[in-house]
Amino acid sequence: MKRNVVSIPLDSSIGEAARVMVNKHIGILPVVDDRNKPVGIVHLSDLLTLELPDFINLIKDVDFVHDFGAVETTHPGQDQLSQPVSTIMQPAKTIEENDSLLRCIVLMVQNNLYDLPVINDMGVLVGITSRVDIGTTLLSNWPSVGEK
Repeated sequence: MKRNVVSIPLDSSIGEAARVMVNKHIGILPVVDDRNKPVGIVHLSDLLTLELPDFINLIKDVDFVHDFGAVETTHPGQDQLSQPVSTIMQPAKTIEENDSLLRCIVLMVQNNLYDLPVINDMGVLVGITSRVDIGTTLLSNWPSVGEK
């Protein structure tokens, strides 16, 4: 688990969330209330969806599309970037710092998640863990894998 977790307050804008993700080079951004309790999550894919043209949902197979031409030069407008981050955030899925590793990886696999915020027993954000963090820890306990 990484304890140096970056988060944003609930009253942040979409543009602020994007700026933090770019500056910190992260793919998941917990949204917290004034007590530092997670109330939502912004994934990089939530922001990238704002860049996608509306017609993309009509295309079933994009293998034949090598570029989208002029559409690739459009970006979300300031009106969209100034909207509250709550308009795009996902519900906060979290794990507790004392949860078993197997429970954590099952939750990640079942929900197609690669990172999860970690909370303490008071519900306060204390870290972020990833499939890699959990997976490598589990694998290192396999016979002969963890040996040097």
